Amino acid sequence: MEAKIEMRPSLRGNDESKITQNLDRIKHKIIVMSGKGGVGKSTVAANLAVALSAKGYETGLLDIDIHGPNIPKMLNIEDAVITGDKNGISPIMVPPRLRVMSMAFFLSDRDTPIIWRGPMKMGVIRQFLGEVNWGPLDYLVIDLPPGTGDEPLSIAQLIPNADGVIIVTTPQEVALLDSRKSVSFARELKLPVMGIMENMSGFTCPHCGKQVAIFKVGGGERAAKQLGVPFLGRVPFDLKVVLSGDDGIPIVLAHPDSPGAKALTEIVDTIVKKTGGSKA
Repeated sequence: MEAKIEMRPSLRGNDESKITQNLDRIKHKIIVMSGKGGVGKSTVAANLAVALSAKGYETGLLDIDIHGPNIPKMLNIEDAVITGDKNGISPIMVPPRLRVMSMAFFLSDRDTPIIWRGPMKMGVIRQFLGEVNWGPLDYLVIDLPPGTGDEPLSIAQLIPNADGVIIVTTPQEVALLDSRKSVSFARELKLPVMGIMENMSGFTCPHCGKQVAIFKVGGGERAAKQLGVPFLGRVPFDLKVVLSGDDGIPIVLAHPDSPGAKALTEIVDTIVKKTGGSKA
C-alpha cells in the first residue's frame, strides 16, 4: 500500500545508519556545483545524468536546489506523483534507467516558495539521502544550488566519500571569481575536484557561421590551470540546449549530433574514465 509522503524538518533515530546503508549501494557520487547562478548548472547536471543512463549505467539524479528545483521541468516529469511504502520513498523513474528526486515533487503548486532556514533544509537533505529508495546505482549525480551555503555544506558532510565535484562556470571574469571559491570550498572540505567545465563558451551564428564569443572563451580553462585542477571541456552557447530543456528532453537525447550535445557527451566519457566505468 502506498504511504503518504511527508517532508519532515529532521530525521530521528537511526538516520545516519540509513544514509550510510543507502549510499553504500551507490558506486559513484558526483556533485555538480557552481559559484553563482545563471551558468547552466542544472542543465549540465540533467544532461550528464541522462547521458550516463543512455550509456547503460543505473543512474540517480538528486535535485538539492531546494529553493529553485528545476530538474523535473527539464525532464518533463513535473506532474509525477511521489509514492512510498515501508521501505521508503520511491524516486521517479525516467526510462531507460534514471531515477530522480526533487523538492519540486512535494510542492502544492509550481509557484509555492520554500521559505526555510538551514536546519529545515538539512533535514530534507537527510531524508533524500536516507529514505529515498535509490537501490543499487552506478552513479548518483547531485545538483546543488549555486554558492557555498547550507546545501553544499550538508552534502559535503553527509557524503565525504564522493568521487568529486564538477564546477560549472561561464568564461567571463565575474563567474570565474565565484568558481574559484567553489574550488576552495571543495578543498577545504576535502572533496576531490573532478574538474571545471566551461559552459556557454562561444556561439556559432546559424546564418553566417561566424564564431562569436558572447561570454568570452577560455576563462574556465585558464582558471583550471591556475588552480591546478582538471579542465573537463567547453560547451558552446547553443539555442538547442535552451529549447530542449524547456521541452523536457535534454539535448543529449533531443539533438545528439549538435555541438552542445557532443561536448556534453565528451565530458561524460571523461567522467566515466575517471571513475573506472564499471556497472552495478
